[in-house]
Amino acid sequence: MPLIELPDLRVHALSMGEGPPVLCLHGLLLGSLAQWYFTLAPALATRQTVWMADLRGHGRSSRPSTGYDLATLRADVAGLLDAVAVAEPIDLVGHSYGGLVALTFAMQHPGRVRRLVLVDLPLPPGDAGVFDIAENAGPEELLAMLPEAVREAVLGGGRRARRLVEGIRALVQDTTLLADVRSEPRLTDAQIAGVSASTLLVFGETSACRPAAERLTQCLPNSRLSIVPGGHFVPVESPQLLTSTIVEFLHG
Repeated sequence: MPLIELPDLRVHALSMGEGPPVLCLHGLLLGSLAQWYFTLAPALATRQTVWMADLRGHGRSSRPSTGYDLATLRADVAGLLDAVAVAEPIDLVGHSYGGLVALTFAMQHPGRVRRLVLVDLPLPPGDAGVFDIAENAGPEELLAMLPEAVREAVLGGGRRARRLVEGIRALVQDTTLLADVRSEPRLTDAQIAGVSASTLLVFGETSACRPAAERLTQCLPNSRLSIVPGGHFVPVESPQLLTSTIVEFLHG
């Protein structure tokens, strides 16, 4: 699919399958739609139309210097759905910061979200400290901190590795991404509790984001929690189990 033109952004998006729509969102810095394209998307596409998009600054989407705050990322999601003419309520899947975008999108647009799947997301102002590490480490150092299996999966090869390292460097040095993430206010329990969509929470058993899992479970009125092996990078560390868990929730 060609790039989709939004007012200040070109969004790279792909779709597969037919049926009720589901949109999958990745995390910041290391993520792209590829993490869903090769794992979850084919399984969901047996019964749904699966949309995947590179968030601004990531993958093949354009890289504006600003706009990495939650409000703008939510607007990007709304603009994408409008551009591809998805008018009915969607299932929304998000990992890491993509999960935070999904959660807050459901807060702001309850009529547009049918069900939520939130995978190992941090809650602002940065419960897991992931972005503090990114600010103080170069791209190569950041990649070296990843578990070996995750590092091999996200790098993939020489050319891909170089593109990823350059993309991280550009996001950290040439955009407001880190400042935007740091400036996000804390979500209140009342704000979280206002999300009525049926929600699946999936967290890695060794993830630093586990405190968010406990808080979300307590606050979300219609949620269930699944703990799977691995840390923060669940889509790479436990792809088969994550896929089966999400498929059971959405198709079971």
